Amino acid sequence: MKKLNKHSISLGISLLLLVIAIGMAATGNLPSAGLVIIGIFVFCAYGFSGYESLNGNVFTALIFAGVTLALYYPQYFTYIGDFKLTGLIIPLIQIIMFGMGTSMSVNDFVGIIKTPKGVLVGVTAQLAIMPVMGFLLATISDFPPEIAAGIVLIGCSPSGVASNVMAYLAKANLALSITITSIATLLAPFVTPLLMKLLAGEFIEIDVLGMMWSIVKMIILPIGAGLLFNKLRGDGAKWLDKAMPIISMLGIGLIIVVITAAGRDSLLDIGGVLMLLVLVHNLFGYTLGYWFARLVGMSERDSRTISIEVGMQNGGLASGIANSLGKIATMGLAPAVFGPLMNITGSILASYWHKRLPEGEEVEEDKE
Repeated sequence: MKKLNKHSISLGISLLLLVIAIGMAATGNLPSAGLVIIGIFVFCAYGFSGYESLNGNVFTALIFAGVTLALYYPQYFTYIGDFKLTGLIIPLIQIIMFGMGTSMSVNDFVGIIKTPKGVLVGVTAQLAIMPVMGFLLATISDFPPEIAAGIVLIGCSPSGVASNVMAYLAKANLALSITITSIATLLAPFVTPLLMKLLAGEFIEIDVLGMMWSIVKMIILPIGAGLLFNKLRGDGAKWLDKAMPIISMLGIGLIIVVITAAGRDSLLDIGGVLMLLVLVHNLFGYTLGYWFARLVGMSERDSRTISIEVGMQNGGLASGIANSLGKIATMGLAPAVFGPLMNITGSILASYWHKRLPEGEEVEEDKE
């Protein structure tokens, strides 16, 4: 009970800080409210961690705390001495991908044989719906070309590990989710550059082969190293299974903070409109992914999986691509905004579905 009280008090402090922040904004003191806003999210995160129904929002709250920190104090997240912190983005993505590789095995790809229709529908929906939606939103945005190209980029990226977590919480088909994520990720070095050339070519110049090689270095090589390590280690290094998810979350958080600091000025100018467009992109992904799956005869459980896989993209990879092109402060903005937003919407959707059993599966759930 004592622990529960601490979390309740933390949420109460967060609410109090929110009232103070609103008061500061109303009196024109929002530029001085940085520490107060950061405190809101930090206390929220600690408060959420004490409740099972809210625990999934801890990471998102901390991400928002980091984003606020970067917006108010960007000087601490751009350079350390002469070293530009954007140089950390690609190595961090490689570490995350290595962690993904260590958690994979040949058995993950057996899912293609077991559920070929689900994998085909999921990958097809992901590679069709999100890129086209990204292109349409970028076209109507009236943003500078490089920022508009970032919206297309997030649409052309594969899903990430976050989609697997949300699929589990939503009582969707976790095995199918992992298989779709794995296949889409391995296809990304070849498909993403071609889609970018086709859809974003009018916004910026796309070097297809150069982008392919950049993605191979960020995805294929680290995942391959992770798979090899996983095979060779046997029963050893089990600690890595527990450490890598934490390292991955820290890496994603740092990537978002660095991008936010690098693109702070542009983000303050267009942040509201960009957030709206990114939110529309994300919600359309969930909606069209679900109904596309239902239209082709997928079960409710599998349709939930397709919905989440389509709606949740790998913002970290998109950020790495933008960084490899030297456009992290412009092209990297949409991925930086997409990441935190998709975690919020994904958590809400997963919580909604978690309370509702997939059609015709009451008996199986009772047996469990």
